[in-house]
Amino acid sequence: MQGTAPSPRELLEIAVEVARDAAATAHRMRAEGVSVAATKSTVTDVVTAADRAVERQVLDTLRRLRPADAVLGEEYGAGATEAGPGGVRWIVDPIDGTVNYLYGLPYCAVSLAAEVDGQVVAGVVRNVVTGEEWTATAGGGAWRDGERLRCSTETDLGQTLVATGFGYDPKRRAHQARVVAELIPHVRDIRRFGAASLDLCLTAEGRFDAYYEKGLNAWDHAAGGLVATEAGLRVAGLGGRPPGPDLVIAAPPALFAPLHDRLADLDASGGP
Repeated sequence: MQGTAPSPRELLEIAVEVARDAAATAHRMRAEGVSVAATKSTVTDVVTAADRAVERQVLDTLRRLRPADAVLGEEYGAGATEAGPGGVRWIVDPIDGTVNYLYGLPYCAVSLAAEVDGQVVAGVVRNVVTGEEWTATAGGGAWRDGERLRCSTETDLGQTLVATGFGYDPKRRAHQARVVAELIPHVRDIRRFGAASLDLCLTAEGRFDAYYEKGLNAWDHAAGGLVATEAGLRVAGLGGRPPGPDLVIAAPPALFAPLHDRLADLDASGGP
């Protein structure tokens, strides 16, 4: 019934169907050619016609399948009224990694999560180019193409491969670069690929040991954060706060405290 939220498994089935169709549209539009449709926070923070078309497709499909649900999307904001108690809110990033998409780099994804009473209970991240797909349900584990995911077992911060990302505001980037410059002597190395949802998923399966980033919105980390959590990572902000725009850290339990403390010392959540 529409008045009661379906189970996480049922919500995931819807999310996967919608995300696969959306990724197919994004892939087709990239093959047909892509151009910048607009900019957001800065002239380098771009939106393509595909971002808008894919999100519109997702909104229309969810409205047909679940007409009473709320939707939060990157390009169109709230696509329906806010979800009431026990209601479902969908959180969508139509193309995470838009600059990669624009340049034809194979590191961009459709991210779709379902939230009930403020808790993300189902999520899917699908790479637009490769078709790799990560899924998770609250309490049901994290999976990639049928394989259960487990995060890194690394315990030494000095041996940790850390993923991160940068914002688009020049002053914020300068601050983030200073944080990286001070962090890199204390870890194995740093990687920056340009799509938060995929960074979280790769951390979930141990291809990165840990991940952090400032400036993420809900659509950037909702689905990937659930995948990471269900793979055994601790996903949180600084000082016991939930993950959010100030900072998102995803690390195995043994690494979380040393990485957290180092980032706190470096004022990773500060700056513009």
